[in-house]
Amino acid sequence: MNALVLVDLQNDFMPGGALGVPHGDAVIAVANRIVRGKGSPAFDLVVATQDWHPLDHGSFVMQHPGCKVGDVVELGGRPQVLWPVHCVQDTPGAALVSELDTRRITCVFHKGTDRAIDSYSAFFDNGHRQATGLGEHLKNAGVTDVHLLGLATDYCVRYSALDALQLGFRVHVVAEGCRGVNLQPGDTAAAIAEMQAAGVRFSG
Repeated sequence: MNALVLVDLQNDFMPGGALGVPHGDAVIAVANRIVRGKGSPAFDLVVATQDWHPLDHGSFVMQHPGCKVGDVVELGGRPQVLWPVHCVQDTPGAALVSELDTRRITCVFHKGTDRAIDSYSAFFDNGHRQATGLGEHLKNAGVTDVHLLGLATDYCVRYSALDALQLGFRVHVVAEGCRGVNLQPGDTAAAIAEMQAAGVRFSG
């Protein structure tokens, strides 16, 4: 059984947003085409994720005076890249992009809700302390293959793919439906290589 996971297709990640991913808007047409069944495989289940941060989230640079975006600090006992304030709960920036066809999305899973630790993965926080519920949802539905697209390749797609493998799913990334942040040159290419080495299959 195939499930499509739409990762963080939110306003703040679109160009011009609080944490705009370069050309992130290009993935919406890809997502809509796939959701509408124009292509292969057909998806039995479509779900989405949203970054859903409290305003005082520890990954926000404003919580760390003297630091700048891209600096690395410690949060929840783990290295943490600092980001602009983005995807704050119940704000327009956290909403799914209005152009996204949401009619087949059956569930939306929130992540990054704990101010004390970030959550790049759609499945767990960065310390694997709390699950979002997505893995259990997919297993209960009989899903065997997880297909990911969304933002961003080098962060949330990457960690979601690696966690999905650890949970025992076959994992596929729709390459044309992803874009990277590339805080450092080559970050996206390195993330793709890491995923492929771990067993993630790429298409598109």
